Amino acid sequence: MVVELVAGRLLAPYVGVSLYTWTSVIGVVLAGISLGNFAGGLIADRYPSARTLGILFGLSSLATLGVLASTAVLGRLDLVPSGIGLQGRTVLVTATLFFLPSAMMGTITPVVVKLTLRDLARTGHLVGRIYACGALGSIAGTFLTGFWLISLFGTRKIVLGVALVLLLLALATGDIIRRRRVLPRIELVGAALLVLGFAASWRWLVDHGRLIAPCTLETNYYCIRVDEQKQGDGRLVRRLVLDHLIHSYADINDPTYLQYGYESIFADITAYTALKKGASDLSTLFIGGGGYTYPRYVESIYRGSTADVLEIDPGVTLTAELYLGLAPGRGITTHYGDARTTLQTLPRQHQYDLIFGDAFNDLSVPYHLTTKEFDVLVEQALSPGGYYVANVIDNYQKGQFVKAFLRTLHLVFPYVYLLADGRSWNLDAQNTYIVVGSDRPFSDVDFAVRLTRSGRGMPITQRMPPEQLAHDLAAEPRIVLTDDYVPVDNLLAPLFDQRGF
Repeated sequence: MVVELVAGRLLAPYVGVSLYTWTSVIGVVLAGISLGNFAGGLIADRYPSARTLGILFGLSSLATLGVLASTAVLGRLDLVPSGIGLQGRTVLVTATLFFLPSAMMGTITPVVVKLTLRDLARTGHLVGRIYACGALGSIAGTFLTGFWLISLFGTRKIVLGVALVLLLLALATGDIIRRRRVLPRIELVGAALLVLGFAASWRWLVDHGRLIAPCTLETNYYCIRVDEQKQGDGRLVRRLVLDHLIHSYADINDPTYLQYGYESIFADITAYTALKKGASDLSTLFIGGGGYTYPRYVESIYRGSTADVLEIDPGVTLTAELYLGLAPGRGITTHYGDARTTLQTLPRQHQYDLIFGDAFNDLSVPYHLTTKEFDVLVEQALSPGGYYVANVIDNYQKGQFVKAFLRTLHLVFPYVYLLADGRSWNLDAQNTYIVVGSDRPFSDVDFAVRLTRSGRGMPITQRMPPEQLAHDLAAEPRIVLTDDYVPVDNLLAPLFDQRGF
């Protein structure tokens, strides 16, 4: 269970974290254990000895060490064939890393049963006790890993630790230490391989950690990486990468710099809201902090505004403070925890002029933030005339996720709009869209006139014609997302198949 939990974190930079990731992890580990149990039963009948048990523990240790080497290779080379779909890619990567160690560890239990069984009349008792002890160990490993070990050590050191424990078990159970004679060649070779493997793994972790752990900071939630990139105009910006996805670009010297088109749409809507309100002191809420690019923009442009950020990972905020120009202790207040539960605990209702949803992460969409029940919480937090503004990635022509998101939002907000940088909804391609919900109608003419007169110029924001949106939302399949039915991963899977994954 320790390796199974760690698997999800190790896979995140390559295939994201989704329903398919955990399905693949559980399926591959169970398949490996099943094959290992079968092979272990044959081995136990033919070679029932403590030496066999020690060898299996040793091979399991070596296979676990192989996860580190395989991850290093996977991180540097693109060895996964294209055209196999998101599900196929996820299963293949998971199997490459974790099938062999799961199978090797699966061989151990049948040998333990064989060596323990002395009285056929007590078979049920002994087998039951062995499996009960194994289950208790799995429970302890699950809670220790999920609640403490990943936070304390990080995933790769945990893998190294598991391999070390297996090696110690090999020495303790394999009747090697008590043996007076010289070790046989096979044991000498195995011991040498294990020593070399541990030495190489430790040296990688100490000296070249980024080859196998491409993280500036690894947290319970993300492998966080920050690097620098020069833009076409010569501007040097820093990129925030969460797991596999480039989440934000930041110019630490210029908080008004916005790289993404959807952020420019955010800026148009924010300016329009300030002009309608007749004041620059806006009350804003951000669902997801990321690189804090847009909260920094609001703080810089709209003096006196408040910005509450709902961020699940304190490591993301720390990274933004250390590397991305976020100044702590100013107009931005971060509330840590899951956005949905945190939103329920905020003390005031109907207080925000703008709520920005920026927690959707390409391959990983927190499905509980897409449902009707969540939209109700958002509506309760908005002030009258306020806007809920969320960015959604999909292929509008072929996909169903953005339409389901809009349809669901329309059950809570009387006015729902689809915005984009240009009319990208007419293109058969992946794009980032802005979905807006409000209790007041949105006028294209008023929007353009106010922004133009303010000196901003014509807005880049384009709105899908209302009649086209109404027609599309009325078409089958009329999927609505609720807490009981929210097939987000299935709706987005075709998007990644089209990428050639």
